[in-house]
Amino acid sequence: MDLNSASTVVLQVLTQATSQDTAVLKPAEEQLKQWETQPGFYSVLLNIFTNHSLDVNVRWLAVLYFKNGIDRYWRRVAPHALSEEEKTTLRAGLITNFNEPVNQIATQISVLIAKVARVDCPRQWPELIPTLVESVKVQDGLQQHRALLTFYHVTKTLASKRLAADRKLFYDLTSSIYSFACSLWNHHTDTFLQHICTGDEAAAANSLERTLLSLKDNILFLVLRKLTVHGFVEPHWNAEVMGFLHAVFERLKQFLECSRSIRAESICRDRLEKTIILFTKVLLDFLDQHPFSFTALIQRSLEFSVSYVFTEAGEGVVFEQFIVQCMNLIKMIVKNYAYKPSKNIEDSSPETLEAHKIKTAFFTYPTLTEICRRLVTHYFLLTKEELTMWEEDPESFTVEETGGDSWKYSLRPCTEVLFIDIFHEYNHTLTPVLLEMVQSLQGSTNMENTNVILIKDAVYNAVGLAAYELFDSVDFDQWFKNQLLAELQVSHDRYKPIRRRVIWLIGQWISVKFKSDLRPVLYEAILNLLQDRDLVSVLFFLNTCLPVDDFEFRTDQFLPYLESMFTLLFQLLQEVTQCDTKMHVLHVLSCVIERVNIQIRPFVGCLVQYLPLLWKQSEEHNMLRCAILTTLIHLVQGLGADSKNLYPFLLPVIQLSTDVSQPPHVYLLGDGLELWLVTLENSPCLTPELLRIFQNMSSLL
Repeated sequence: MDLNSASTVVLQVLTQATSQDTAVLKPAEEQLKQWETQPGFYSVLLNIFTNHSLDVNVRWLAVLYFKNGIDRYWRRVAPHALSEEEKTTLRAGLITNFNEPVNQIATQISVLIAKVARVDCPRQWPELIPTLVESVKVQDGLQQHRALLTFYHVTKTLASKRLAADRKLFYDLTSSIYSFACSLWNHHTDTFLQHICTGDEAAAANSLERTLLSLKDNILFLVLRKLTVHGFVEPHWNAEVMGFLHAVFERLKQFLECSRSIRAESICRDRLEKTIILFTKVLLDFLDQHPFSFTALIQRSLEFSVSYVFTEAGEGVVFEQFIVQCMNLIKMIVKNYAYKPSKNIEDSSPETLEAHKIKTAFFTYPTLTEICRRLVTHYFLLTKEELTMWEEDPESFTVEETGGDSWKYSLRPCTEVLFIDIFHEYNHTLTPVLLEMVQSLQGSTNMENTNVILIKDAVYNAVGLAAYELFDSVDFDQWFKNQLLAELQVSHDRYKPIRRRVIWLIGQWISVKFKSDLRPVLYEAILNLLQDRDLVSVLFFLNTCLPVDDFEFRTDQFLPYLESMFTLLFQLLQEVTQCDTKMHVLHVLSCVIERVNIQIRPFVGCLVQYLPLLWKQSEEHNMLRCAILTTLIHLVQGLGADSKNLYPFLLPVIQLSTDVSQPPHVYLLGDGLELWLVTLENSPCLTPELLRIFQNMSSLL
């Protein structure tokens, strides 16, 4: 393909390919597909997307076709592979300048350069890294920005290669650029701090944008995160690496202090907080990949995190995501198996013993006590926003509380996981502390004192989370009879958090330490909650305290409550609106049906009539349909031969669930096959309708 004559033609076809008219678009796409394997086509594309005077949409499309071509035709062994001569020309053209004005196109160019680097760097492309380093040093802001962006994607790609030879090349690359990356990071950080200290928020925002770029998207996040974490075999022997990590703590302190002088809602504050989080990620990644190299940082990490999260030092500067990161850092140190000596001390490595010694020296009784009390009485407390959500939308509140985000990213689950890990590790020290907190809250509660109610909720939460650790220290049966049962019966509106927490607490202990003889009393309490329509307490019970879903369940104890319980649960199933909640209620109903078996028959009429409607309403919710299938399985088993009365609804459900030509089968097939099997096992005779479902079998086989 002659470049001069082809450029005009390719440009015209690319322009047509950006059209919204399918009559114009489709032929253009077909033509471009034919050109993909033509020699010189990618050189033409390079000329087009680097020509800033052309239409942005055309240049965008050109860079996408170029990137896709690299995936398909760059490697030597690929069919229709590009010639070495053309690849040499393309490599040179890609790094001629870094002045792309459009951010989206600049990102795509950086990605495609990284794709080429994965195959060719450094053997066929030794000039790439030196060129990038020189471009980063220039004073022009746009060129430096684009070079940094490319540097990030290239290094990210090279860091992901895992073959021994590739790792060796990456170690060599790290050695050659690490000092430069540290220097660049320090320069940008100092510039920002200088601006913020003089009160120039606009200049600081501009400076911080480059700092954030060099950290997250480019030099620092790549070189001083990717390279620090992946660029050294034993990083603790490298003075620059350890110096950088120690400097991270100093920079974090400086940035946190700077945040005091920045308006809370400003763009600068938002960028500053993002930068602080990225700093902490370097520490977390390094600890995860190099626990023994991190030993020298254990003391400082714990001092820093505990100071900001559990003392007054953090007041006015910490924010939720930073607290989460600090708690994750403490958790990873506390729970790290590399820092736990063997039962036989002689079998432990010196590195493990040293790390354990540092941990033991730090976690003294006063420190552990303060952490425990602060977690429970500060971080476990329900917030005003949560209480408002409870009042306005109790069902959503319950779903969020019991589901929530991953412990790594959301504050409440993160604090609870940290409490569990610290309590498990230091239970002999913390058990008396927690029991003292429980003892101080026993007896009647002042309904006018909201803070006391919230603290009791938090303390009960801690006792539930630490149930296994407290097995020998708490007589839960006596506590249930003497205190908790009475608290379930308090009807005052302000006591809702305690009723909710008590039923959750029982759910945590029921599989740990709860006498079977007390089950009838518990069933009475649950019936009262259902009858009182205490939705949040009931839903927490359904999520954590299923009385029929454990090994201690006795049918004879439950039968007196079966009709009332089943009727009220069915009413609840009709009332709730969220898919997750309906699934939880269906799960409980399924458990009840499974455990009482044929004795459920007098009470299932209403459920049998409702399930077809629920099935129709859940057409877009396959997980809810899975729960319906499970309920039907237990219903068929409980009804036995009488399940034939369900066939008008049951058989079409089986037909759909086991038909591999229907998209929902991906979710429904397993439960559908089980339902098909139990339907056959309980069928009094083989009907033509049952036989018709067998048409699905050939595809299944």
